[in-house]
Amino acid sequence: MADTHLIPLPRLTEAMRLVVRGFGSHEAEVEAVAGNLIEANLTGHDSHGIGMLPRYAAAFLEGGLAPNTGVQVLHDGGALLKLDGRRGFGQVIGQQAMALGIDRARRHGSCIVALGNSHHLGRIGAWAEQAAAAGLVSLHFVNVISRAIVAPHGGGDARFGTNPFCAGVPLAGRPPVILDFATSVIAQGKTRVAMNKGEPVPEGCLLDDVGLPTTDPRYSVVPPFGALLPFGGALGGHKGYGLALMCELLGGALAAGMTQRDDDASRKRVLNGMFSVLLDPAALAGGDEGAAAFGAEAQAFIHWVQASPAREGFGPVQVAGDAERAHRARRSAEGVPVDSTSWQEILAAAQSLGVSPQAVNAAAGLRG
Repeated sequence: MADTHLIPLPRLTEAMRLVVRGFGSHEAEVEAVAGNLIEANLTGHDSHGIGMLPRYAAAFLEGGLAPNTGVQVLHDGGALLKLDGRRGFGQVIGQQAMALGIDRARRHGSCIVALGNSHHLGRIGAWAEQAAAAGLVSLHFVNVISRAIVAPHGGGDARFGTNPFCAGVPLAGRPPVILDFATSVIAQGKTRVAMNKGEPVPEGCLLDDVGLPTTDPRYSVVPPFGALLPFGGALGGHKGYGLALMCELLGGALAAGMTQRDDDASRKRVLNGMFSVLLDPAALAGGDEGAAAFGAEAQAFIHWVQASPAREGFGPVQVAGDAERAHRARRSAEGVPVDSTSWQEILAAAQSLGVSPQAVNAAAGLRG
């Protein structure tokens, strides 16, 4: 197993700012990209955190990622927006797209945002959190244009991406409920993390290059490639596959005008389309009183659910978002773990961008 560095949050933040400056990004973009990636690590989603920077650097160097690029409005229908991310950093494009949608949902009560051609949008839960902070319910269907890495239910090779689905519900008096998951059994980035740590993935997650079950994460990371499986297992895999299909049709065909339809593994860019629905509960419920009634009913239901006694081997019943908040509190206080293989890959990416690996190490408080 690979060694792990435990890096204090302030030091990690400064080190990652150094790396992102290597893209030529202006300071606001540096803050957005570094902050979003580190936030993914803080919430326990290392697959969408700073370990993505080597992929971003490779995409930038081959021309598939365009720094200092903002979202473009292609169609403005008031409560209906079609946007082009122009291959900009998804950490910037996602925030801008949600800001536009939030403004329209506040004006009209709801808004549909169809975003295409954004570079990797990162942890989609961040955009549901942005909407929830504005008091809005949101739904997000996302497709992935990159190397296909997930097999359809019953299929023996990869035909689409991990196609995440996300929903967020704000509730007064408690943190929002944020449901955010890949439609594959595990996210592809988790196989990268597992390989870098020298660990297997659980059974039932992965096929090898001839379509046989395997626990070796390399088949999702380096050629010859296999395929991840949709969530749901042998009995319920049709459910994960069906939701992934809807993400491709809505986030890809409808929102972006682009779907995953080739086996090209040569390009490093990761493009996302996202079909988002934002809704103001007060507008739907007829005003503040109706919104308060919704909140009370939702809170009562959550209390009822969490009153279920814990089964053996489990802790208290949680709702979506609780685990991420617990991770964030712990890692903010104790530091962020980064395996040594991933760290070396980040240093190599920094060097490819013209940033001194020694300076990155020094900023992080590491030797070398």
